[in-house]
Amino acid sequence: MKHPYLNTSPRLHTFAFLIFVVFLSACGSDDPAPDQAGPEPTLPEPSRGLLPAMTIAEPAPWGDHKPIVPQGYTISAIATDLKVPRQTLVLPNGDILISEGKGGNVSPMKPKDLIAGYIKAKGTTSVKGGDRLTLLRDADGDGVYEMRTIFADKLNAPYGLALVENKLYVANQDALVRFNYREGQTQASEPPVKITDLPSMINHHWTKALAASPDGRFLYVGIGSNSNITERGMLAEVDRAMIWEVNAETGAHRPYATGLRNPTALTIQPGSGQLWAVVNERDEIGPNLVPDYLTAVREGAFYGWPYSYWGQHVDDRVRPQDPQKVASAIKPDYALGSHVAALGLDFSEVSMGAKFSEGVFIGEHGSWNRNNPVGYKVVFVSFRDGRPDGPPIDFVTGFLGADGKARGRPVGVTVDPRGALIVADDLANTIWRVTPTAPR
Repeated sequence: MKHPYLNTSPRLHTFAFLIFVVFLSACGSDDPAPDQAGPEPTLPEPSRGLLPAMTIAEPAPWGDHKPIVPQGYTISAIATDLKVPRQTLVLPNGDILISEGKGGNVSPMKPKDLIAGYIKAKGTTSVKGGDRLTLLRDADGDGVYEMRTIFADKLNAPYGLALVENKLYVANQDALVRFNYREGQTQASEPPVKITDLPSMINHHWTKALAASPDGRFLYVGIGSNSNITERGMLAEVDRAMIWEVNAETGAHRPYATGLRNPTALTIQPGSGQLWAVVNERDEIGPNLVPDYLTAVREGAFYGWPYSYWGQHVDDRVRPQDPQKVASAIKPDYALGSHVAALGLDFSEVSMGAKFSEGVFIGEHGSWNRNNPVGYKVVFVSFRDGRPDGPPIDFVTGFLGADGKARGRPVGVTVDPRGALIVADDLANTIWRVTPTAPR
């Protein structure tokens, strides 16, 4: 006879198991984080267990709080109540375009995938993605963006944005498209034209980063892997974990660089025309492996995924191995730290002040797979002679409060040459604007 208080339904068992393993994954503490910023990061030995550590900061409203910026700078919210803002683009007249969307179509393969999905969902917005571009305008230049319009809608999880003369390019999760654009336009005048399809099967990593070559002939699209470490098989990774070079007129494309697990933001270095990227590396071999990174993207280069990381450090989870590919893998330029989840990248301008004039701003969305969260901030990496120089400097913090709760999570960062940093926050669904308050 079944006990009257014993419910043995499969749903209850699944829920109980989920709670149990979430509890297990949160037990214990991380090893002290080693020095992983710069060209020669400390890399501990890989460690694997039943489950990786999984802890994500619980969301909380900003209320009367706002992010923290350095002395001599101020920050304000210029748009709120958006629908999952990802990347931004400052147009020639000062208008700001925002891509809003939420993509991916991944089914869990193993219990840990279900658990990871549950953990990640706890730290993201409940708002449905807008599948649109929103335009902001500050007509009188006072820092208040009094106009807000929908520039284009009915898109498919748009992410990367680029403008070349009168052509606006948008990287949806499934296709690269183009709008005609004229300065001052507040709404697209016709539907977009498709340049080329982009890999969209499964879309474990759905975001498609975008940058245009200085002459506008080519577009560079970052395409993430369909897995952490090939657990869906190599067929699922065809045309993934790489950066495409796309002919802007014909849509013809080729791999420009490969072995980049998830290149989440791309930008062109002023003057040199060099393509740079931030890349999210692999998980589940410890809280301090593998560092996400910033790198100049070399044409034809292989960056290791899935066979190795940070050069020739072999990942023995991959079968079969490929020693020849491992031997060819090159080291990235600059480590940012493990699991910081860098999603934004842009070069600075003199108008941002002397201390922050030469280098890049990087939006770090924040970890979900460490007991002690990292990231959740915007950092600045200074450059000297065209290369990263020195440790990262915190520029916008406070997204992760002293109470351990997340008020926001930064994604795209864009420098307005007039003297502002635009930061997309996809947890608070807000666009922040940081400006110098005095000459620096």
